[in-house]
Amino acid sequence: MFLYIDDDSVDRVLIQRLTDSGYKTLTPSLAGTAGQADPVHFMCAIRAGSVVLTRDYDDFKLLHDLVLLAGGHHPGILVVRRDNDPKRDMSPRAIVRAIQNLTASDMAIADSFHVLNQWR
Repeated sequence: MFLYIDDDSVDRVLIQRLTDSGYKTLTPSLAGTAGQADPVHFMCAIRAGSVVLTRDYDDFKLLHDLVLLAGGHHPGILVVRRDNDPKRDMSPRAIVRAIQNLTASDMAIADSFHVLNQWR
């Protein structure tokens, strides 16, 4: 799986764990989109054919709904929700495990919006 790591999810440890687990990643700094608005990140991910990994539930849910309403397609969106309790927030290791669990389930990722917290 090819993952575009949104600005709010860029974390050196997470990217290393993803890479070690065989995932290809693209960060905003490499794509030239650092600090840009979420629609810019989403368009970059769509152009690159990569699934978005983000913590921004609200904006990406709206973008997902808009693309599908307009009859479009996207590679997929994976969201990590914050639990408002740092002890319960997903660690990089838990995020990678959740992605692996989702992938193993054979659920569609393209044109889908998945909250990874449910896949721990």
